[in-house]
Amino acid sequence: MIDLKLLINDFDEVAQKLSKRNIDEVLLTTLKETTLQYKQKRVTLEDLQAKQNAKSKLFAQYAQEKKDIQELKKECDFLKSQITLHSQELEIWENKLQELSTTIPNIPDSKTPFGKDEQDNIEIKKVLTPREFSFKPKEHWELAQQNGWIDFERGVKLAKSRFSVLRDKAAKIERALINYMLDFNTQRGFNEIATPAIANAQTLFGTGQLPKFENDLFKIADFIDEEAPKDEPKGHQLYLIPTAEVTLTNLYRDEILAQENLPLMMTAYTPCFRKEAGSAGRDTRGIIRQHQFDKVELVAITTPKDSDAMQEYMVTCASDLLVSLGLPHRLIQLCGGDLGFSASNTIDIEVWLPGQNCYREISSISNTRDFQARRAKIRYKDANKKNILVHTLNGSSLAVGRTLVAIMENYQQEDGNIAIPEVLKPYLK
Repeated sequence: MIDLKLLINDFDEVAQKLSKRNIDEVLLTTLKETTLQYKQKRVTLEDLQAKQNAKSKLFAQYAQEKKDIQELKKECDFLKSQITLHSQELEIWENKLQELSTTIPNIPDSKTPFGKDEQDNIEIKKVLTPREFSFKPKEHWELAQQNGWIDFERGVKLAKSRFSVLRDKAAKIERALINYMLDFNTQRGFNEIATPAIANAQTLFGTGQLPKFENDLFKIADFIDEEAPKDEPKGHQLYLIPTAEVTLTNLYRDEILAQENLPLMMTAYTPCFRKEAGSAGRDTRGIIRQHQFDKVELVAITTPKDSDAMQEYMVTCASDLLVSLGLPHRLIQLCGGDLGFSASNTIDIEVWLPGQNCYREISSISNTRDFQARRAKIRYKDANKKNILVHTLNGSSLAVGRTLVAIMENYQQEDGNIAIPEVLKPYLK
């Protein structure tokens, strides 16, 4: 969540920054007024509780002095009823504040340019020169059918549209890519971690997927936890994760970390699941946009002063990984209108696909500043023993299916065969 204290104290500056996202200032004004109302209601309640505590302490004194306690009792009963009423009212305002504040996206930082949509993103640089073909390159779905690598029809039969089956060499290359990416990242200092592919609602709230994007998630219906303690509910809403960012970041939810242990740098492979709500008709052929896909993720938790440098390091890591695979790509600075909900700034990496004759996103490296940390309550204790919100960062390294697509299109031969990048050959023995 955004810093509500900052919103109140520097409303004009916050509103100006959020204008990059086309957030209506009326909505921010409502949030500010709701916050102030909540604070006032809380102060009133705390004053009533303090008065009740003070009155309650008089009972012992009255008994010792043999005074009549009837009037005192009436006063305490009245305060008790007022506290009940104000507690109920405060809860209503707290729910209003929670509902409103959790729908406001992160504040874009100075690196994020103004812009309406992806057409206004800014190219930073290109890396590697695309290969010149002596023939018309095919798209990956054509190559997949020719080589028998991807079975689209049976994927639909097993599940539904936007699911597919990898066969033979494609399945082996995917496994090789996962192992290679994890090895590459660990050599760059990221600690390999394996997490569940299922998460609870609190976990998804921590990284910003809930409540705003619940319709994009696959839910596990009617899950009953028979092993839950007697004093805990047995029913828990669980979800399939859309990215390992969710589980890696929330490993440290509700924790205070030691500053000397920062940064925490993590990498993980997980299957990922997304409904792709609103994408009907887009990328219907091939495996560019699937409901289930594999991804290797990078996540870092660090101090505010080191988060910019960490983002640069993560971008370099993902870019170098593509260079090692011989895949041309470019770096793109996303504008405010194309920025993800939790991100303060994002650099996309787009890989060249000669069959499509265009660059397509294969990684997004985002700095969320303290936005996720505030939701997930992840802090560290600084040198003055003060608890400070960490900064969290995440990025794909890489989307495995799209990397397979890029290899197929960039390494295709005129006869339709597909060469293998040298770095992957040891993983295919």
